[in-house]
Amino acid sequence: MLKTIETRGDSIDEAVKKALAELNVERDDVSVEVVQKPKSGFLGIGREPAIVRVSYETSPADTAREFLSGLLDRFGTPAHIDTTVDQQEHTIHIELSGSNMGAVIGRRGDTLDAIQYLTSIVANREEEDRWRITVDTENYRKKRESALQALAQKTAQKALKYKKPVALEPMNPHERRIIHSALQDFDGVTTYSTGSEPNRRVIVSPIGMEKSRPQNGPRSGGRPHGGRRPDSRAPRS
Repeated sequence: MLKTIETRGDSIDEAVKKALAELNVERDDVSVEVVQKPKSGFLGIGREPAIVRVSYETSPADTAREFLSGLLDRFGTPAHIDTTVDQQEHTIHIELSGSNMGAVIGRRGDTLDAIQYLTSIVANREEEDRWRITVDTENYRKKRESALQALAQKTAQKALKYKKPVALEPMNPHERRIIHSALQDFDGVTTYSTGSEPNRRVIVSPIGMEKSRPQNGPRSGGRPHGGRRPDSRAPRS
């Protein structure tokens, strides 16, 4: 995406320096067009400043970094932002680090997910091909995935022990997929999702007991997923 600003100064050089400082880029990274040369006038009368138009190409990663920097500053949680771009996979991974990342993560990662969602919208706004963007801090997403996988195994064992479906807490689509995937080869159980967003949750059930009332949750509904049986399908959210 092409980004352009106009700046003024007593000289062309001063106007360019102002633009570079505002954009936080180097002179070699931009193109400069002189819109108006400075005029000294007569005894200060009719004096006009130099006006330059400075342009440079921004990448989705640049756009994401700029958006995040402004957003976190407004939150009062400034952070160091590192980006890793994979051109082949069309992905951008953003790692945040700072002194108050707990506030950025939020309860069960809700705030971090919201930040990631907004960043993806902003970064892809002018792009023809969509980039997949992940935002993480303190390795939270990997820790959360491991915790969910452990929870899935524990819940499956509980469902088999008590011979009843067990409802998990409401989760977002990504977390539900982790549960489905973790149990797709677990003998004797199947998984499915029920309810409406944002209260949609995964039910872990012994195979053949999908219609029973789950423990700690609503009546079951939806299509079963996972478990080793001939008609099993790939997990859904």
